[in-house]
Amino acid sequence: MLKSIKKEKLAKEGYVYVSYGHPKYLKHTVASVVTLRRYDSKRPVVICCTEKQKSIIEEKGLTHLFDVIHPLPEEHASIVGFKHNIHEYLFFERNIFLDSDIVWCKDPEPMWTSLSPHPFTITGTMVSDNFFGASKNLGVIKDVLLRRRKRTLKRFGLTYLSRVQTGLMYAQDYETTKKVCTLASEMLSKKDLTHFQSRKMEKGRTEESCEWSLAMAMSKLDIPVYPWLQGHNSLQLDYIGILTDHDDDFEYVNCKYYSHDFVYSLRGLKSDFLKKLIISVLSIIPGKGDYMLVTPFCLHFGWYHEKQPFFEFAEHTWIRLTSRRYQGNEKASVKEIAHSRK
Repeated sequence: MLKSIKKEKLAKEGYVYVSYGHPKYLKHTVASVVTLRRYDSKRPVVICCTEKQKSIIEEKGLTHLFDVIHPLPEEHASIVGFKHNIHEYLFFERNIFLDSDIVWCKDPEPMWTSLSPHPFTITGTMVSDNFFGASKNLGVIKDVLLRRRKRTLKRFGLTYLSRVQTGLMYAQDYETTKKVCTLASEMLSKKDLTHFQSRKMEKGRTEESCEWSLAMAMSKLDIPVYPWLQGHNSLQLDYIGILTDHDDDFEYVNCKYYSHDFVYSLRGLKSDFLKKLIISVLSIIPGKGDYMLVTPFCLHFGWYHEKQPFFEFAEHTWIRLTSRRYQGNEKASVKEIAHSRK
């Protein structure tokens, strides 16, 4: 563990964000924190970031958004570099690690209560769908016909493979967290023995995914995922344009949540036409078209082709926060800023 974090924990519970690379990712983190502070103004927030990102935070007068600005070593400034090493960043007794492209939609208090029994966990589903770590188009049919997923499990001695969604990770036990991270790194080094595709093959992606390797590590260590899809109690849901109703600032969010797991997994298709067509056909079967309207704790913009609404929100939030109205006014509450308008 990093020397600076070996000391006494900062607090019982807290949130950890990471930011590096292009300044736009810092804008995303800031926007996410602003939505968090609409509902939780007490628990501290840490941002682990590069020196460049720290300079921007200071230059723009945004230090008041974070309780701690922690230096991020170059070797950890990537998706895999950070998420395969989160055992090095346990600032609190109980830690929630968050992606920057997340919007908070309601009070997280029940979330903390439900996560408390777990030494380590990641939101996910008990069984991974066919799109997890694989092709996101009709090429997935080839994977199914050739039974590639089954061959991967057999090679690694696994009896099941969950899907994890690392937009939200939880850790409170150092040893357990370290075991998962270390094994995940080993799994990633053996990618050629799996059916998983490099995330870099997806349009707009420049970094490798950490998710399938973490899922395999958790399966090997028999560490359960935290049920991602729980209807009204879902910790996070994907933002899918045709399934999400919201205002510009995401203060109102309603997601169309299909009750049948397979039908809901079709949100992974890039084509809206295909999604609508297949769901419409399946809805002929009683129960397959059932859905509810829910507000998750977090709305995650994990699909590259669905990110534009978040990009616009983040840019708008950044402009408001760095405008003359707020420059130098560090006493202004984040909650007030979050609810401000142009």
